[in-house]
Amino acid sequence: MSDLLPEPDAVQEAANLGAVPTHGRPRVGVILAAGRSSRLSSATAHGSKALLRVGGLALLERAIRTVLAAGIEHVVVVVGHQAGPVAAVATRAAPGRVRTVYAEGWEVGNGVSLAAAEPFVGAEDLFLLVTVDHVFGEGALEPLLLAGTPSVLVDRAPEAGAWAEGTRVRLREERAVALSKDLGDPTIDCGAFLLPSTVFAAHRRALARGDGSLAAAVTELARRTPLAAVPLPEGCWWQDVDTPRDLERASRRLRRSLVKETDGPVSRYLNRPVSTRISMALAHLPIHPDVVSFLSFAVAVAATWALWSGHGVPGAILVVIASILDGVDGEIARLQVRAGPGGALLDGVLDRLADAALIGGLAVWALGTGSDPTAVVALVVTATAGSMLSMATKDRIAALGVPPAPERWIGFLLGGRDARLLTIAICAAFGRPVLGLVLVTVASLLSLAVRLLLTRATLRGAWPGSP
Repeated sequence: MSDLLPEPDAVQEAANLGAVPTHGRPRVGVILAAGRSSRLSSATAHGSKALLRVGGLALLERAIRTVLAAGIEHVVVVVGHQAGPVAAVATRAAPGRVRTVYAEGWEVGNGVSLAAAEPFVGAEDLFLLVTVDHVFGEGALEPLLLAGTPSVLVDRAPEAGAWAEGTRVRLREERAVALSKDLGDPTIDCGAFLLPSTVFAAHRRALARGDGSLAAAVTELARRTPLAAVPLPEGCWWQDVDTPRDLERASRRLRRSLVKETDGPVSRYLNRPVSTRISMALAHLPIHPDVVSFLSFAVAVAATWALWSGHGVPGAILVVIASILDGVDGEIARLQVRAGPGGALLDGVLDRLADAALIGGLAVWALGTGSDPTAVVALVVTATAGSMLSMATKDRIAALGVPPAPERWIGFLLGGRDARLLTIAICAAFGRPVLGLVLVTVASLLSLAVRLLLTRATLRGAWPGSP
């Protein structure tokens, strides 16, 4: 961006401005996707970087899905370079919720691109503005959307490379008073803004002084309107994509973001390194995550048949494959920004059915080896109940809004589904079905007991994690 630094008295005036009225969440989002980006020409073949794919989606489609998933109702996409192909991608991304507008003179600067959206958002109290070359992790935009006042999302501790490339933000009492690449301030903007319609008049004033950049328009807005600096939420990430190296970094960050905080040790250290790479490779294909859920279930059923028949090694291999695929469905959904309660519900039901089937497969195998039927039945009942209740208690705790137990550490008791399937696979490979039933029973019941004890302690205020 080319930038316009305000005069010192204007900076002080902006810092001294009083509070502005607060508003509800914005209804409309604007995505600037008009630029060419010469530094990405090796990847775009001189086309629009809005069409570059990362994590299976074009940058533009990812931006659209991200803002819609954050609660925005309608999106305006401003196009310029390669307007036809870019507009086609925008329209397909969310039919009926996206409209495109061509920015005349987009080459002058992205402030000119912003001006093209004025007819569609001029009546809004506030609207969300993001640039297409910024990728946001889950939850990164939420505090900005809740701000209720003109705001800019800022990174107070950016990486050295991001700071060198980014637009710096000068702050006065938690308000942004100037944006420019020429500033030396440590804070940079994240390419996301909550703006009032007066930004268009601010752009015209900046343009009259010869600067058509977005930074100049926002800086001019800050002269007269308090602009809150909303910090990037802790644990969230964003990535500006200006170079091929940035594109690779965005891809890596997307893949790493697929690891969940609640993942057990088997999932975190064994399954995810494999499943996330599979998901990244498949995310660009028109595969619905539910299809992968059914595929994982089908593999688990095949594993059940192998165990039932006493084929331990093939059964073990199939159990491991089913366990890995169990992560792929959710990962693809998150990569494609289409995760929802429907998919999670289906995945949970299929997982419980698969668990019961696999335990049953071990039981039939154990009976075939001459094990005591009474003992096998007792183990099957307790193993199935323990595994089901271990998962059911987590869901119930979440549904009640109770502070969760430290699931990451409970996972080391090996009662989670990832560890349960690995236990079954190892015991099957060594031909020990009864041992598999015993270990699944003990780990599931132990995890259940610890979770209940810690949760009740939290409710009584006796656990350090309690509110």
